[in-house]
Amino acid sequence: MGSSPQTQNHGRDRQAREDVHLTSQDASNLIDHHADLSSSESDTDIESDDTAIFESVSQSTRRLESAPLITNRRRFSSIDEDDDHDGVLGPAEDEEKPVTWSSLPKKGQLAILTLARLSEPLTQTSLQAYMFYQLKSFDPSLPDSKISAQAGILQGSFTAAQFITAVWWGRLADAGWMGRKRVLLIGLMGTCISCVGFGFSRSFATAMVFRTLGGVLNSNVGVMRTLIAEIIAEKKYQSRAFLLLPMCFNIGVIIGPILGGSLADPVSSFPQLFGPGSTFGGKEGVWWMQHWPYALPNLLSAIFIFGSFFAVFLGLDETHEIARYKSDWGRKLGKRLTRAWTRRSRHYRPLTRSRDDESVYTDGSVGAWSTPSSPARSRVHPQPRKKIGFRQIWTRNVILTLVAHFLLAFHTSAFNSMTFVFLPAPRAPENSRQGLFHFGGGLGLPSSRVGLATAIIGLIGLPLQIFLYPLVQTKLGTLTSFRMFLPFSPIAYVLMPFLAILPRISWIVWPSFTFVVSLQVISRTFILPAAIILVNNCVTDPSILGTVHGVAQSISSAARTLGPFLGGWGLGLGLQNNMIGAVWWALAVESLIGWAMLWNIYEGKGIERKKYETEEDEE
Repeated sequence: MGSSPQTQNHGRDRQAREDVHLTSQDASNLIDHHADLSSSESDTDIESDDTAIFESVSQSTRRLESAPLITNRRRFSSIDEDDDHDGVLGPAEDEEKPVTWSSLPKKGQLAILTLARLSEPLTQTSLQAYMFYQLKSFDPSLPDSKISAQAGILQGSFTAAQFITAVWWGRLADAGWMGRKRVLLIGLMGTCISCVGFGFSRSFATAMVFRTLGGVLNSNVGVMRTLIAEIIAEKKYQSRAFLLLPMCFNIGVIIGPILGGSLADPVSSFPQLFGPGSTFGGKEGVWWMQHWPYALPNLLSAIFIFGSFFAVFLGLDETHEIARYKSDWGRKLGKRLTRAWTRRSRHYRPLTRSRDDESVYTDGSVGAWSTPSSPARSRVHPQPRKKIGFRQIWTRNVILTLVAHFLLAFHTSAFNSMTFVFLPAPRAPENSRQGLFHFGGGLGLPSSRVGLATAIIGLIGLPLQIFLYPLVQTKLGTLTSFRMFLPFSPIAYVLMPFLAILPRISWIVWPSFTFVVSLQVISRTFILPAAIILVNNCVTDPSILGTVHGVAQSISSAARTLGPFLGGWGLGLGLQNNMIGAVWWALAVESLIGWAMLWNIYEGKGIERKKYETEEDEE
């Protein structure tokens, strides 16, 4: 009995879907040949037809076992035991799903990058808690003004070294013989060595050498942005993926000073544990802690960095379009360790290769499937693209985007530096105020309260980044949210100096301080990741992505060098001339110039690829 035309059309539709699925999965190297559907075939017959596959390279035909049509869009097993693959999602179904943190692809890769990124702000904020006292221990006869100048030089040496070398590290990351992963590993190891050397320094010159060495070898931020851009190829996930890096800063601001302040000079801080006659110190105390009192927090930071180094070495995939096809024995070792660790918990039969190693077969059980190995790995050898010249990178939009990035990094870094001078600065005498603008002094907070203020900044920013920013950015878009929230920063800068003239009453000072800082934190929460995304999307050629991110890190390092220097200099002049607000209001003008520039740039398309192209590259 013949089937109806509707049944025949339905069968052909299902057959077409099966053909498209096989074609996209095997990167157009497989041609699916099925027998024509007879009018008497049922849906079950259509799903179980034998498939003959002709490979274009060998022109030979292989007969594969019957396989049911995959309609539930589940994640497939790995074709190559050394590769991770995701199942193909239907475009309509994928677009309907809202983007959430749990829907981010490649969460394991992003977790490794987050761990590696967290090591830097954790180390930097830990240093700030005891740097003044460590420099004082080098030469106790130096006045506080000299120690403050040395601290500024140490901070500036790190960012100045980054400014000089970040572009070249970006160029190396774009080189096919080097790649992103190797540059990141060098940066982590350099930071680790710098941290240990700084902790065991006994003079300002030695500390200066190790801080500069850390800046020379550290290009982690630019490389990590490049890695995220290539791991997360779809724009809809960028608002969350690029947010991971600024989130690490707030986590470091909260945890770093606590660790650094508590572990510095442990013999004096914990005499019952490390002092003379203590549990670990014995009769005379722990000798090396007495000789190098600030080595312990640096050692702890170095251990954390070294752990992130091994996580990157064993678990991170190379994303460079050429270098990713080269052998990575660190990644292979990581996968072998993972398989050995999880072997006992497996409850499925492993895939086995055929003798010619061209296709993968299962044991023929129900629901089994087979397919040739990935063409991207076995037969396709990518040819290096013609490299764009360094001068050809600088389009008008790229230059304006980087200038806006510089201005943003300048006023945010200056705000952070000036805040930690303004908070502990002594209050001005009551009769020193003259009119609305002529007043001086700071808030006069003790060191413990300064730590509390630091924690407030981090605690405000972290939940905003996790819960609010992705929703608002998805609703408004990257450039619109940048333009909308940047003006919150100049408002905070205008109001900040007026905190010095408030009555010295806790329930007035702390709510006012929290309100003003919240304006700047809200602004920073939305504009920092937006700036990263705009820089990333102004690049349309993947061969220069690392270079542009290296340039962005370089100019950001220059801004983070000049911002605190000029901000501290202006703050000192304001304290001397009874006009503390002048430098804050100048900072507000600078941020408004950056806001005006945003109306002259546009968000580029970036290097986004279609979902199916991304999956083919992964296979």
